[in-house]
Amino acid sequence: MKLARPPRPAHGETIIALIDVVFFLLVFFMLIGRMDATAPFDVLPPVATTGQDLPAGGVTLSVAADGALAWDGTALERPDLPARIATALADKPELLLRINAHRDAELRFVLPLVGLAEEAGVTETVLVVTPTPPAGTP
Repeated sequence: MKLARPPRPAHGETIIALIDVVFFLLVFFMLIGRMDATAPFDVLPPVATTGQDLPAGGVTLSVAADGALAWDGTALERPDLPARIATALADKPELLLRINAHRDAELRFVLPLVGLAEEAGVTETVLVVTPTPPAGTP
């Protein structure tokens, strides 16, 4: 007597649904993620009454309220700043330096950075500020 095995049920294409979910998650996190370096401390730029849009590119030097520095999101000691600027200028001579200082940072922490950048050869320095909100907005 010969017994026949029952045929195996055909499996559906379940991996396709998983790939779609992973793709949508990837797109979602790319859209909500920041593409710019963030400082290892909170920086709230001062509010300005005039100004222009922030130019793209360059490097960001963040200054905390207590004077701590970060170069493109990495903590940096003040004595190491000239060497970091020189390295960045060697890679890109037309370097744009964005100084993103906390609104409570004293000018004695911020202004010497502009002079140091000019001495090192940086041709364009931009101070990051928050635009004044339109009247009637919270």
